[in-house]
Amino acid sequence: MASLARIAALPQGAMQIVGRGWFHLLGGLMLAVVAPALIRYDGNPGFPQPGSAWNTIVGITLAVSVGFHVLTKVARFPEVRATSYVFPCFVGTYGVVLLIFFFFRIDYARSLFLGSFILCVIWFFHAILLTRLRTRAAFAVIPIGSVGRLRGVRTADFSMLASPVFPERLPDALIADFRADLPGEWEHFIADWVLGGRPAYHVKDAMEMLTGRVDIEHLSENSFGSLDPALGYRNIKRVLDVLIAILLLPAFFLLTLVVGAAIMLDSSGPVFFRQERVGYRGRLFKVLKFRTMTHVPDLEAGSREAAMTRTADPRVTRVGRVLRRSRIDEIPQLFNVLKGEMSWIGPRPEAKPLSTWYGEELPFYSYRHIVRPGITGWAQVNQGHVVDMQDVLGKLHYDFYYIKYFSPWLDVFIAIRTLWIMAGGQGSR
Repeated sequence: MASLARIAALPQGAMQIVGRGWFHLLGGLMLAVVAPALIRYDGNPGFPQPGSAWNTIVGITLAVSVGFHVLTKVARFPEVRATSYVFPCFVGTYGVVLLIFFFFRIDYARSLFLGSFILCVIWFFHAILLTRLRTRAAFAVIPIGSVGRLRGVRTADFSMLASPVFPERLPDALIADFRADLPGEWEHFIADWVLGGRPAYHVKDAMEMLTGRVDIEHLSENSFGSLDPALGYRNIKRVLDVLIAILLLPAFFLLTLVVGAAIMLDSSGPVFFRQERVGYRGRLFKVLKFRTMTHVPDLEAGSREAAMTRTADPRVTRVGRVLRRSRIDEIPQLFNVLKGEMSWIGPRPEAKPLSTWYGEELPFYSYRHIVRPGITGWAQVNQGHVVDMQDVLGKLHYDFYYIKYFSPWLDVFIAIRTLWIMAGGQGSR
């Protein structure tokens, strides 16, 4: 900790270098690849010869580089504590390299591989922690229009400009309501600001960036200028969905034996629960889950009230509480994934009576069906399970954010965060 304190006392110019991504990557390669290799082979410059040493060095170099790239993509999403994702990101990349070594029977140096992984996690955790402790996003705000909503954001600092004069200490960016009727002097100020190479954001875009929610006022508002986002990635994602589902099938059958026996011993009724949901492009389908409630024959068709799961719902069984907390009850939906009705990640599909109700009350609600619904999603990792109308509106804003920023990096982030939530049992009912 003393060394961290000394680094934290570095002058501002040095701190800017320490906070650079290239510095993080270079430090990671030096500490997690070069240093352990030199120690392992006694500083012998001739060690990188064909064989286990060379294979390991190539493998850990790829693991560090790819892991850093994934981490930087994941860390750009709102309210992300990047230090929480260092370990899973590098477990993933080092794990993939290890699987390649195993399946292709490639020799590697185990001590070098393990030492590199430990040093890599330590370096990136402390490098990112130091950067986050020393830096906090700061914005100058033109106090005209609908900028008042920024007061509820706690992840950045905002300073209201009293006049169109550059502040003595320049912030990271400028925020303004570009739709407001700005006086001429403020418009000139914005132009001068941008011409100086500094970013300026519309307040709505800034709110999206800082909160992870999109309040769509017009259906044309997505990052691709199209109502049907990311066609290329959507096709790739479908292939990945199927491959992952096929790989998990053997584990699913073993899990069903254990979970099915527990469900049958705990309460009478079938092992699986089926319910009609509204899915991709508004098509109806039957979602498949492990049963977690007392069996009521009419529940699957059900009314709006029957479709809602309240906090501490008395219908949830003892085994059901465990399954819901761990999200194991959702795993049978891999068959919905195989059939093309769902994806692993996307907006959660709602029961038909709830979807009809929400569609009548909330504008643009049906737009969430533009992508395949998911077993987990952006709203689930940020908000959890909700049924009240006001909470559903907030959930809808999260769904719109997912659609607008539909990308593999957002899916990776959601997958990692879902694993953390499953481990902690958060947000279940």
